This record gives sequence, structure tokens and C-alpha cells, in this order.
Amino acid sequence: MKKNSLSTNGLSLSQAQSISNLCNQRAIEITNKVSNVNNYKKTVKVGKEEHETVKGKKIPSNIVELLTEKAELSACQGFLMENIKAKDSLLEGAKREQADLSSVVFPENYEYEDPTLTPQVKEDWGWEQLTVAETNEYLQAEAFAAHIGQYIHEGKTLDVLRKELPNIPDIEWMTIKDGEKSPVKIEVHHTSQELLDIHEKLATLHRQYEQRVNFFKAKVKNLVTAENARIAKENSDKVNEAEKVNSDRQKTYETAYKKATEEVKTLKAEFEKVRQDKIKEVAAMRIAVDTRFQKTIDIFLPKVTSE
Repeated sequence: MKKNSLSTNGLSLSQAQSISNLCNQRAIEITNKVSNVNNYKKTVKVGKEEHETVKGKKIPSNIVELLTEKAELSACQGFLMENIKAKDSLLEGAKREQADLSSVVFPENYEYEDPTLTPQVKEDWGWEQLTVAETNEYLQAEAFAAHIGQYIHEGKTLDVLRKELPNIPDIEWMTIKDGEKSPVKIEVHHTSQELLDIHEKLATLHRQYEQRVNFFKAKVKNLVTAENARIAKENSDKVNEAEKVNSDRQKTYETAYKKATEEVKTLKAEFEKVRQDKIKEVAAMRIAVDTRFQKTIDIFLPKVTSE
């Protein structure tokens, strides 16, 4: 930054600007006096009248004083403008300053706890829980129940025989040739009671094996239900624990964030007070006149409004 002559005493900016303008106006006047000079003039005589074709303008006799004055005016104006710019720059710089917030540490976003939940089991899992002996018994019971059921259920072999038996005639006639028939002897080798006894025996066996099949199916279903209830409880505990962790982390984050925000607010308020004081200080600065420019300043100072 260039050095300046700003101080608590001296010219105000309005005074300095007015004096700078007056210096400029006087310098223009001097320029007009020392410019456009020449070494001669030209005249022409027409009849009895003389006409000047080239106006003569010689160097002023006080050229040294005029140029010296102009230089002093220019130097004084340069001095004033540099300090006006310096004050403007300081004022603008003070207005642009920002608070140093590097000491404030904002918390990083917390990591969200996402529990890994155990999936529910299916029926296959339940069957896998049976012992080898239980599995083999189930396979046996299922096979017996299936095959016996296939024999005694409605529409199956034994059911068809029982329904057919009462309707079997004692004799049938077979046509041997046209007009001649021969009796066909029908010998029934089952009785209704025999078929009923067979049905009851097989039905009893079927119920026994079917009960065992249903027992194992129910056991598997109960195992699956109990395991899924356990898993649901375990998952619920995991979710609750994760929610607590996330709640604690969020509270910690919010507390730290609030603290950092308050620190920023405090730092900005403190900085703004200092900045405003600095702006007032710079705004009140005046231009301390260097002694080398004092003579020129004194010439124009009475002409400007004092502040």
C-alpha cells in the first residue's frame, strides 16, 4: 500500500476536492498563456491598411514563474488526489473486511446408524430343524397316508368295489350266435362286510399316518412361527437401539452446531463493532498538508467553505 498523509487534522475531503479543482482551473489558465507562442507575426499592407495574417505571440516574460507555478499546482493537485484516493481505498477496504471465522469448527454430519435386520424364515427352514429320525418318520407316514388314501378315498379302488358289489347280478347271458344265448355264471368273491372290514382297517391306518403327517406339519409351522417371532423381537430391538444411537448422535450434532453458530454470531458481532469503529475512524480522517504544498493550499483555502 502506498504511503499517505492522512491524519486526524488537516483538510477535509470536500476541501481537498475543491482546492484540487481550483488548482486544475488555474493550471489550465497558465497552459493557455504559455501555449501557442511563436517567433513572429505577419502583416500585409493593402492600400493604406495593414492586415495581420499571423498573430504574434511571444513567450511571456514571467515564463519561469508561470511554469513553476503550474508545476506547483500540478504537484499539489497530485498530492491531494492521491490522499483522496487513499482515504477512499481505506474506507472501501474497511467496508469489505470480513470476520475471521477460521477458529469456529462446525460438526460434520453424523453417520446414520442403519441396522441390519434378519429376514424372516420360511417353511423350508422349519423342515431343516427336524432331526433325521423325525424327517424319516415324516417321509414314511406321508408315503403310507398317501398310498392308503389313494386306495380308499372316494373314486378309488376300494370305494369303487364297495359301490359296485350290491349291484352285481347273480347271472348274465352271453349271445353265442344269433338267436342262441348261454348263461354266464358270476361268482362274487367279496362280501360287503369283507370290503367294509378292509376299509375300516385301512382307514384306521390312514388316520394314524395322516395324524403323524399333520403332527410334523404343525410342528414345522410352530417352529417357523416361533422363530419368526424371535426374529421380529430381535429386529425390533435392533431398530430401537439404532434409533437411540441416531437420536443421541443428532442431539450431539445439534448441540455442537448450535455452539458453533453462537460462536459465529459472537465473532461477527465483535468484528462488526471493530469494523464500524474503523470505518468511523477512516471517515473522520483528514489530509495533513505537507509543508511543501502549504503555500499553494493557502492561496485557495480561503475560497472554499471551511468545515
